[in-house]
Amino acid sequence: MTTWTAPEAHRVPEPQTGDERAMLRGWLDYHRQTLLLKCAGLTAEQLRLASVEPSRLTLLGLVRHMAEVERWWFRTNAAQDKSAGDLYCTEASPDGDFDDVAGADAEADFATFRAEIRACDDAVAALPLEHEFPGRRGPISLRWVYTHMIEEYARHNGHADLLRERVDGVTGD
Repeated sequence: MTTWTAPEAHRVPEPQTGDERAMLRGWLDYHRQTLLLKCAGLTAEQLRLASVEPSRLTLLGLVRHMAEVERWWFRTNAAQDKSAGDLYCTEASPDGDFDDVAGADAEADFATFRAEIRACDDAVAALPLEHEFPGRRGPISLRWVYTHMIEEYARHNGHADLLRERVDGVTGD
């Protein structure tokens, strides 16, 4: 029996020129792949390891969380696809993306992450950056969503750096 490991990630360098949409999408893709790069080569067991005590945060939890957040902002809100629903979070487990990793299927969760990215990109492809949707404090634009997602990945990729280093000593971009 072969043990599943997170596949290698193929990160394209961040864009240095281009129009606003290309820059936002390029930076978002860069950060998406950075998260996968932080997980590459680890077993499902290692991905479930809460390695920075006292935090219960895991690399698998980050992958699940980012799939959930991608869906929430791009599909449910920006594209107004209310049928999308949550992936891991439920009323009984509102932080299920982070908390319910002990019995999670890492291979399936990685496939879900990749599929969600494709679905999110498709859902907003025809929407202009100026597209607005209702938010708690007033209208929110798709431009804001891209910017927020870049920030969200950047923050969590910092967490992923620390988690990965504690799992097996690997450091770097």
